[in-house]
Amino acid sequence: MDKKRIVVSTVIFLILAVLFYLQYREWHSFDWGTFWSQTRQIRWQRVARAVALIYIAYVMRAIRWKIFLKPVRPDAKLMDLVCSTLVGFTGLALLGRAGEPIRPYLIGRRQKLTLSSQLAVWAVERIFDVAAFTLLIGLAVFRESGLYSIPEPSWYPSLQRGVLVLIGLVSAVAVAAVVINRQGEAVARWIEREFGHLSANLGRRVAHWVREFGTGLNTIHGPFSFLWLTLVSVGMWYVIAMAYKEVTHSYGQASLEIPQLQILILMGSSMLGSMLQLPAVGGGSQLATIKTLSGLFGVPPELAASCGILLWLVTFAAVIPSGLALAHYERLSLRKLSEESHRAEEAEIGGPPA
Repeated sequence: MDKKRIVVSTVIFLILAVLFYLQYREWHSFDWGTFWSQTRQIRWQRVARAVALIYIAYVMRAIRWKIFLKPVRPDAKLMDLVCSTLVGFTGLALLGRAGEPIRPYLIGRRQKLTLSSQLAVWAVERIFDVAAFTLLIGLAVFRESGLYSIPEPSWYPSLQRGVLVLIGLVSAVAVAAVVINRQGEAVARWIEREFGHLSANLGRRVAHWVREFGTGLNTIHGPFSFLWLTLVSVGMWYVIAMAYKEVTHSYGQASLEIPQLQILILMGSSMLGSMLQLPAVGGGSQLATIKTLSGLFGVPPELAASCGILLWLVTFAAVIPSGLALAHYERLSLRKLSEESHRAEEAEIGGPPA
């Protein structure tokens, strides 16, 4: 691990330590006996269904990547993409953000494509992810019954405004993507010219990313492809929402029998919390879901803590056994893949990290 990653991990650890301490102080009456008692009442068949749904979502991710690859690799095998997806998400779960390039790196290596081209696909994939989630939560918030799906109707207008802001951000990103797709080279040259006097390396890296992102957008080959990518993305996030629902409802507690809108809010908090993740142990995701359950939805702290941990195990960590088994079968080292992917990225950009 290089110095930059050590510093980032240390900062994240300190932030999470402070947040966990504040949460601990807030829960003066936390009862560990109650925590274990409620955890033992989990209906594990529902948890098993949740894990199965998460694996279905991984397959759908692979199907979506296959659609992206169709212009350049129409004969790409779905099973190869599924294996790369499982190994890649295992690397992300065990190594943190250092493992994020593993999936595009593996796919690029197996399909004989550059890493930068697959990182561009990954960036476009993120846009579809955020847009699909925004569509689902927007439909849930603005439908007539949305007001009655939250415990505190007084903050329903704030929730609507928040979703409108999210829709605005997604729309802005979509407009930027269209501009880059049509005028990517001109935008890249402008960035190199404007940022070059601050840092030539920074300007070159950002311009390189813009060019590759424009290339990634070219994988959307027509309206039919866009429609399929949209349907798969929305379907995938709906499947993930079903997995969240299976976990929360597995406790058989009235306070966790939450409707679809609250499930989506819980998913959103988990996604935001995952930005503060330590390798192998997580932290941010669990804390965010626990805080949302106890603070917004009024779930007792012991039950919220148990559910937050179980949600992380199902949605983030359940991939680890299969991913490690595949990595072992193919004689892959996750740490070496991470290092190789970072070296390949720097080699394609040119120059040392900024």
